[in-house]
Amino acid sequence: MTVTWEELGWERLAAGVGRCRLPGWDCTVGLVLGQGTALMVDAGSSPAEGARLRGAAERLAGGRVTHLALTHPHFDHVLGAPALAGAETYAAVGVDALFRHRADELRADAVRYGLPAADAEEAVDALVPPRHPVSGEWTLDLGGRQALLANVGPGHTAHDLAVLVPGSPEVVFCGDLVEESDAPQAGPDAVPSRWPAALDRLLALGGADALYVPGHGAVVDAAFVRRQRDELAARFGVS
Repeated sequence: MTVTWEELGWERLAAGVGRCRLPGWDCTVGLVLGQGTALMVDAGSSPAEGARLRGAAERLAGGRVTHLALTHPHFDHVLGAPALAGAETYAAVGVDALFRHRADELRADAVRYGLPAADAEEAVDALVPPRHPVSGEWTLDLGGRQALLANVGPGHTAHDLAVLVPGSPEVVFCGDLVEESDAPQAGPDAVPSRWPAALDRLLALGGADALYVPGHGAVVDAAFVRRQRDELAARFGVS
């Protein structure tokens, strides 16, 4: 039986493209459907959440999730990845080393923000470094459609990846480079001096008419991204 995006609590953005806003941290997970393929963008905050997302995505796709793109290495976006162990996984170059050598920091961050310690431990123990590091741009052939992975950072972190899905409209998954539900969070791993330039790259990638999907909050337009870029430049004292 065919199921709709809305029946599963997802938001349809374009043909074969949608996203889910997760409870808790209001984190976005995206989905792009091809012919016999499915790309998830981010994976949620725990293996259990990742498994629920995978189940919904596979119902929408009519098959398994074949690709996973991680927009940045914060726990609420990556700790569900062990539930998608069979997918080809992509992230900005450097995330692989971070998973290998700074797993304790990722675990501690998750617990500090409220993830149960047992869930954080399970996730970090099962976390596998992404197989495909993206240093520039990488075009994925999803069968009948393409998705462009672009290393547009640093900014929110040192390892920010955006996903452009061509179409009408074009859709850009921004990760936490863009946030709508609150002011963008700048933690100790942010690179404030480079963040406005990362948003300039996002705008060049998607153009004036694209839908921009933030890591947290409602879908926005190019004008919102431009305003947030200017606010960040003023906040951090950069041009």
